[in-house]
Amino acid sequence: MAGELCLLLLFLFCGRTISEVQPLYQPPSETLDFGFVPAKTYDTAAYHEPGAIGILFRLVHTFLYLVQPNYFPQDLIKKLAQQSFGKNPGDYQKAVYYEIGFIVSAALGVLFVLLLPLVGLCFCMCRCCENCGGEMHQRQKKNADCQRGCFATVLFVAALIISIGVLFAYAANQHLTSQVRGARKLVNSNFKDLRIFLNETPGQIDYLVSQYDTTKKKALSDLNNVGPLLGRRVQEQLAKEVRPALDGALTMAGAIRETKEALENVSVSVEVLQEGTERLHANLTDVKEHLINTLGDSACTAAQAASTCNVIRNSLDQLNINANFSKLPGVNAQLAKVNEVLKTDLSSLVQKGYAAFNDTPDLVLNQTRNILSDIKNVLEAVGSNITSFTKRLPIHKIIADFTLYLTQGETYAQEYFPVVEQYDFYRWLGCLILCCMVILILVFYYLGLLCGTCGYDKDATPTTRGCISNTGGNFLMAGVAFSFLFSWILMLIVVVTFITGGNMEKLVCEPFEDRSLFKVLDTPYLLNQQLKYYLSGIILKNPNIDLTFEKVYSDCKENKGLYTTLRLENLFNIHELLNVSMYAEDVSLKIKHININLSNIVLLDERGKENLMNFSSSGINEINFAAYLSEINKSVTKVDLLSFANDLEARADQLPKGALENALKGHANSIRVIHNQQVVPLEQAMSTLNQSIRFLQKTSSELPGKVRSVITAVNSAQLLINNNASFVIVQETKKYMDTIIGYFEQYAEWVKESIAMEVAPCKPIANVVDTAIDIFLCSYITDSVNAFWFGLGGCSVFLIPAIICAVKLAKFYRRMDTEDVYDDSVEQW
Repeated sequence: MAGELCLLLLFLFCGRTISEVQPLYQPPSETLDFGFVPAKTYDTAAYHEPGAIGILFRLVHTFLYLVQPNYFPQDLIKKLAQQSFGKNPGDYQKAVYYEIGFIVSAALGVLFVLLLPLVGLCFCMCRCCENCGGEMHQRQKKNADCQRGCFATVLFVAALIISIGVLFAYAANQHLTSQVRGARKLVNSNFKDLRIFLNETPGQIDYLVSQYDTTKKKALSDLNNVGPLLGRRVQEQLAKEVRPALDGALTMAGAIRETKEALENVSVSVEVLQEGTERLHANLTDVKEHLINTLGDSACTAAQAASTCNVIRNSLDQLNINANFSKLPGVNAQLAKVNEVLKTDLSSLVQKGYAAFNDTPDLVLNQTRNILSDIKNVLEAVGSNITSFTKRLPIHKIIADFTLYLTQGETYAQEYFPVVEQYDFYRWLGCLILCCMVILILVFYYLGLLCGTCGYDKDATPTTRGCISNTGGNFLMAGVAFSFLFSWILMLIVVVTFITGGNMEKLVCEPFEDRSLFKVLDTPYLLNQQLKYYLSGIILKNPNIDLTFEKVYSDCKENKGLYTTLRLENLFNIHELLNVSMYAEDVSLKIKHININLSNIVLLDERGKENLMNFSSSGINEINFAAYLSEINKSVTKVDLLSFANDLEARADQLPKGALENALKGHANSIRVIHNQQVVPLEQAMSTLNQSIRFLQKTSSELPGKVRSVITAVNSAQLLINNNASFVIVQETKKYMDTIIGYFEQYAEWVKESIAMEVAPCKPIANVVDTAIDIFLCSYITDSVNAFWFGLGGCSVFLIPAIICAVKLAKFYRRMDTEDVYDDSVEQW
């Protein structure tokens, strides 16, 4: 059966594979989602909370620790199991030392069982001879009331303690019965969990196998998109040099157009400035002549106007042009050469280079079609092998066999559970009878105390005591009689249950809780002299594998998978049957055969390069920029015409009112008109000329170096594509291969984790062990039995002081036949 249990987990084929495959990749950026392994929740909660009676259980545990504080004797248990106990004389001494607390306690109990009936018999015979308090005569003493009170108090306290003890015993008896009656539900829950464990495992295995399709689909998706994926990776690596080169060439194409525009602006601006300055010069000459004529008027000779007129006359030389554009050289030759360069559309040539480079993914796709077909066939073969292999596994037969065993066990449990309940009823009834014995004794004691206390008359003499008081004394003596009759029986039961329950607690329950018991079971060659490790010898057929009860129980307690728990990788070498790493290597080899040729990509042909060289030799650097900048930096006129006009008008206001003043103001307005209509447009043309000249100056200084840099970059990028692209392709193909293989490694790692923690979690097995030992044996039976003897033992012990006090106290309550006679007020004894 153990072998078949192992076969149940043949799903470890994935686990075995992944344990032997070495990592071949860096984890891919995209994580695959395999979902969650289907699993149901186990119902059994293998934990018992005793409730309020737990206080009593803890009290009993404390008492047992005082009786037997020694550690679990692993060595003695091992020798006992190996049948070597007693070969060493010191073994008995160690056993006695360990059990000394139980031995002493049991000896005292046996002494109690033997002596108390004998003492009772002697006491009875002694009283029959009117001794030992049997004589119905009470001597009068001065402290009689004190003695009576002390005896009554001690008896009452002893009765209370006995009452608590019988209550403990009764509670323990009821607790055990109630737990046994409720155990059917817990047993059924364990069987249900085991059935779930068996029924869910095949589905979990199928789910692990089915998730290979997720891996395969993702791998096939990447393979179908090899162009966008691998091609783009190659393209991105080459683009680090290619795109800057093409961007530089495209920038130069824009620079050619900008240079043409700048040359045209220079040509037009110079022409406009030449014509404008000639016109401005003529107009300013006319204005100056008219002013001279006006200043020649006789009004200027007057004393008030003479000085003003002289100032105006001296400033007329400022009315003249300052910049002379007529001598500037033209740029028609350079413009003609640039126009010749522009006949070749460099931007179009660069865009063709871009387009050719952007076709890299399509080139990769077209050149890898045959290899991709082979890789897809490998992936399909892996999937078909996994499916066919799982179909050969006898999982369903094994599940059916174990289900049959489980059903038989469940049927057996259901059939014998009524028998267990019936015998438990007999046990409950017997324990109840024992409790009733104690209760009967207590009834007599309590009735004796009640009647004796209530019916006692301090004024009555011993021979004249009342009926109620006498009845109380009789009740006390009846209690004493029943104490002698029952106490030895109670103590006998206490000794037997104490030895059994106490050792069960110390030798089974406590070692199970701290797992010392497992360490004993895991002792090599303990359970079988031919098997070093019993579990591995039975399950794995290899007794040298360190598979221990403690490790199995701990792993199942943590709800780990049975594969991890039982180390089933040592049972089947599934790697030989389904070696996923072999297929991964096949895929790797197929991918390595990818050979991509990108030499058909032309970034910039010879026409484009020649066009750049022609632009570099267009003669822009031959322009006389100094001459242009010299004139551009000058103002259009020697004086600001607006300021001159305003000053002229201000001086006219200083003259007397009349024709001279009006004439001068008219000339000022004419100057303003000339400024607005001629000077302002000329200044705008000079600004345009200034911008264009400075742009051409900057371009001419950088042009040769830029052209050389662009051509060098294009040639270098083209050389990379033609000669060195293979290295980039190999690198990116390796990364692409790692991504594809990474999906399979992800699947393998997921299977490993799932098998370890999620597939066939063996929590039900640990629950069965906990239910059988921790709950049934220890919590239900042992704790209840120990609590029962603890309560009953307390009752038995305190019966001794109760007997003594009851006998003494009865003397004060019963009606005596004779009494002491007093003569002359002297008490006679």
